[in-house]
Amino acid sequence: MTTLFSQNLKRHKPLAEIMRPQVLEDMVGQDHLLKNESPLRCMLETQSLSSIILWGPPGCGKTTLAKLIAKSVDMEFASFSAVLSGVSDVRKVFDQAEKSAKMGRRTLLFVDEIHRFNRAQQDSFLAHLEDGRLVLIGATTENPSFPLNSALLSRTQVFTLNPLGEDDLRILMEKAEVHLKILLPLDEGALEMILALADGDARYLLSMIEMLTSTSFDENLDVDGLSEFLQKRRPLYDKAQEGHYNLISALHKSLRGSDPDAGLYWLARMLDGGEDPRYILRRLVRFAVEDIGLADPNALVQANAAHQAFTFLGSPEGDLAVAQLVVYLATAPKSNALYLAQKSATQCVKKTGSCMPPKHILNAPTKFMAQEGYGDGYIYDHDTPEGFSGQEYFPQSLGHQKFYSPVERGFERDVKKRLAYWEKLRKDKGKEPY
Repeated sequence: MTTLFSQNLKRHKPLAEIMRPQVLEDMVGQDHLLKNESPLRCMLETQSLSSIILWGPPGCGKTTLAKLIAKSVDMEFASFSAVLSGVSDVRKVFDQAEKSAKMGRRTLLFVDEIHRFNRAQQDSFLAHLEDGRLVLIGATTENPSFPLNSALLSRTQVFTLNPLGEDDLRILMEKAEVHLKILLPLDEGALEMILALADGDARYLLSMIEMLTSTSFDENLDVDGLSEFLQKRRPLYDKAQEGHYNLISALHKSLRGSDPDAGLYWLARMLDGGEDPRYILRRLVRFAVEDIGLADPNALVQANAAHQAFTFLGSPEGDLAVAQLVVYLATAPKSNALYLAQKSATQCVKKTGSCMPPKHILNAPTKFMAQEGYGDGYIYDHDTPEGFSGQEYFPQSLGHQKFYSPVERGFERDVKKRLAYWEKLRKDKGKEPY
C-alpha cells in the first residue's frame, strides 16, 4: 500500500539511488566485466557464481553491480556495510545461511566496505565459504592486497572496476536529463567542467546535477558561474591508503625519468589532496641520495635546504620550496651507483661474516699488539708524492671487492676518472689486489 509517508520518502531519495539500474544491460561503464564471454558473464549465465571482490573507486558502480548480480542468481540474498555492522550482524547472517543450506538454498552475502573488517572478522568468513553455504561479494575502494587476508583473497576472485570515462558520464547526464525532463543550465565549457569535477564518480555527478536542478538560474552557467555555485571537489586521495602510495610512486618515478612537469603535476595532486609536505620532503631527500647520489652531490644540499625552508615558512608559502626541489631533482643528472654500492656491500657483509681487517691498517696502542704486527707496513698516504699509497684495505680472507661503479654523468664522471687514475697508480706501484 502506498502511503503519504512512502511517497515523501521516495521523493526525497537521492537521484543516484532513484536512477540505479535495475538490469545489467542498463549499467553504464565497466564493459570489460559485462561483455559476452567475460568471466563474470560466464558465472552468471551458468549460475555458477563464486565469491568475488569488487575493487574500484567511489561511484564506479560496485554496489549497483552487486545488487544486479544478486538479481541474476537463484540464491538467498543478504547485505550489510562493514562500517555499520558488527560481530552480531555477521553471526545472524551465518546462522540464517546455515538454515537456508539445510533447505537446499545457498546464500549470497554482499559486504560493502569489506576492507573495514579486521583480520579476525575476515577469518570468520572462511569456514562458510569453504563448505559452500555462502557466496561472498565484497566491495572495497582499497587495493585488496593491503587490507584483506591472504586466506580470504585466495578464496575469492578480484574484479577491478574502473572510474567512469567521460563518455560514460555524458550518458549518465543525458539519462538524468530525460528522467528529470529538463536540460541542465550549463554552457559547453561548464558542462566539460562538471564532467572533470566528477572525476569518474557517477554518484558525485548525479549529486551535482541534483544540486543544479534544485536551483533556478536566469541563464545558462559558464565556467565562472559554475565555479561560484559548486564547492571545489578535491581529487580522490586517501593519505593513509593506496592513493598515498600510488601518488608518491608516480612522483618518484617522474623525477627518476627527468620529467619536471610530471613531477610538478604529481606534487600538486598530493598537496591538493591534503598530503603533509614534510612527508614528501622526506621522500625527496631519500631520492636525492638514491637516484642522484654523487652524480650531483648538491642534490642532497638542495633537499635539506628545501626542508629547512618549508620548516621556516610553513604552508602555503613553503610549498614553493618543495616545488623548486622537485624541478631541481628532476633536471639533475641521475645515478643509482651509490645505492647499488651500498646494497652490494651489505650483501657481502651478510654473506662473509666478521672478517678480520689486515693488520697493517690496525693501530697498536699496546706493546703486545705491536709485537703481534699491528700497524706493520702501513704507509701514510700523505707522505707519498701522489697522496696515494695503493695499499690494500680489505680483509685478506675476503680479497679485494668492487662495489661502487660510477656512471658517465655529472660529477660522477670526474669520480670515475679519479678512480681510474688511482687504479693505474696502484698497478704502477706493484700494489695489485690480493
